[in-house]
Amino acid sequence: MVGERAARAEEAVQRLTRWHDDFPTPGVRFADLTPVFADPAGFRAVLDCFATCAPDADLVAGVDARGFLLGAGVAAILGTGVVAVRKAGKLPPPVISREYTLEYGSAALEIPADGIDLKGRKVLLLDDVLATGGTLAAAAELFIAAGAEVTAAAVVLELGFLNGRERQGDYPVTSIVKL
Repeated sequence: MVGERAARAEEAVQRLTRWHDDFPTPGVRFADLTPVFADPAGFRAVLDCFATCAPDADLVAGVDARGFLLGAGVAAILGTGVVAVRKAGKLPPPVISREYTLEYGSAALEIPADGIDLKGRKVLLLDDVLATGGTLAAAAELFIAAGAEVTAAAVVLELGFLNGRERQGDYPVTSIVKL
């Protein structure tokens, strides 16, 4: 069943993703997953595939912003809570923050430093694209700093030629489509 779910998700992502060259900056090829998420069968296939990545997770974390959609859907399937990993400045203090680099600049991610007990929690990290790996690695570092265990990570698209997987920790990383 896992292979069947993955195959359905891969077909939907391949068929529905729109590509935009030189966006948001020259030299970057942007994968617009909006059509995948707007398609009921495609979106469900992605969520079902991700839900198999860490069935023992007790918390799902979605990385700003498309990861929010993925995280909420997978958390609903697994019956867990969800945490939004936000871009810097979007959460009230206190926060745990990590800076990172990406293929066209740098940024920072944050999670709440209080209000959610993360110690000992098993976290499934979700994001849309794994490119250079900075975003996903920074998100993992946030949860580890808070005392959680990252049990797995999953992305819709992986740009393998950018070697972002090499920046990830010991947790398994699943990608639906690898380019």
